[in-house]
Amino acid sequence: MVGSVERVNHGVYSNGLIQNGNCSEEKLDQLREVLGKSKGDPLRIVGIGAGAWGSVFAALLQDSYGQFREKVQVRIWRRPGRAVDKSTAEHLFEVINSREDVLRRLIRRCAYLKYVEARLGDRTLYADEILKDGFCLNMIDTPLCPLKVVTNLQEAVWDADIVINGLPSTETRDVFEEISHYWKERITTPIIISLTKGIEAALDPVPHIITPTQMINLATGISMENILYLGGPNIASEIYNKEYANARICGSSKFRKHLARFLRQPHFIVWDNSDLVTHEVMGGLKNVYAIGAGMVAALTKESATSKSVYFAHCTSEMIFITHLLAEEPEKLAGPLLADTYVTLLKGRNAWYGQMLAKGELNLDMGDNISGKGTIQGVSAIEAFYELLSQFSLSVLHPEEQKPVAPVQLCPILKTLYTILIVREQSAEAILQALRDETLHDPRERIEIAQSLAFYRPSLLGQP
Repeated sequence: MVGSVERVNHGVYSNGLIQNGNCSEEKLDQLREVLGKSKGDPLRIVGIGAGAWGSVFAALLQDSYGQFREKVQVRIWRRPGRAVDKSTAEHLFEVINSREDVLRRLIRRCAYLKYVEARLGDRTLYADEILKDGFCLNMIDTPLCPLKVVTNLQEAVWDADIVINGLPSTETRDVFEEISHYWKERITTPIIISLTKGIEAALDPVPHIITPTQMINLATGISMENILYLGGPNIASEIYNKEYANARICGSSKFRKHLARFLRQPHFIVWDNSDLVTHEVMGGLKNVYAIGAGMVAALTKESATSKSVYFAHCTSEMIFITHLLAEEPEKLAGPLLADTYVTLLKGRNAWYGQMLAKGELNLDMGDNISGKGTIQGVSAIEAFYELLSQFSLSVLHPEEQKPVAPVQLCPILKTLYTILIVREQSAEAILQALRDETLHDPRERIEIAQSLAFYRPSLLGQP
């Protein structure tokens, strides 16, 4: 089992990588040179959005490069005013007192007393306030390093060299439209790395997907050459605790190799890839099926057999859908499916499905859950269903030998839509979708996609 990366003799890590004490500064100097930064002008990196992954990503950069204060500044923006409820404050106090290093740090910073007062109900804490001390509201159990937090968006981004998008896909367009107003007088063009997994659906002039990087491009006018996506099979808290992980940064060749080297750490390996859209789409699609996986796990009391049956059917649907989106579907193996696997195993979308099936949450609570953040899979279900139900994208039904909308060959997606969006069925319907005696071998769905000219470039906004 892969565990934490620990230092052994001569600076060699247990994963075989060699750690040079000057490696971080060398990587920083190389990126500064690529971006044309002069001496005395720090590289300014800003995270936008302070969910679990956005906060961890900023903390990783702060841990790696924060010591070089004259060469780099790392800060994170989040909205002010989000209060921490008393039960969360009580839990946060328990976390602080269970970690001697965190307790000592807060005492040294004269910050411990406010957590005592919050536990007693004598004070209200705010999310931006605790983030400065290294606590993400969506990930209380994993203390981070202290972060420089900015609550004024203009102050955060106006001179940023690199912007990390950690916003939900449902908020990305609006926030970057606001950011574009602050960049009108800029001479240099910033680089944007999007961590966001989700899509929007658009039906005019033809049905097509809008990914987060495309949202940013449309909102700001910044060239796609400067907008990249980073994703991979990982859980934010485990990465910060130095579980070995990997990811891909995808986009134009102009910056991606330089950024991959800059972001790479002994326990977090970053590869680079040119296939931006496919990785983004798969990032959104896996959240869809993770909700169903959580439902199946809860309804069958974690039955390994039931979960494996679900995995077979949902991955065949994902492959079927991505054959519509990708000209070279063999690229969908490996890390892309691994990202699906880890999200089905342990992620907020799978957790959400479990809680719905257990009756501990209900749909009227919405898709923004306290302590977890936005459940991205909900909006993605609606977007994929809306797109794939368009008859203009029709495919030939294998038995009926007549054209049907692609969604008719995706029973899991259809069932999730009826449960979560139109609310015509309960969570138990997901089991019926698996047990339908007319359901074909998942391999047949893959063979259909592989044997026909399925690719629809128009779905990605391409001619």
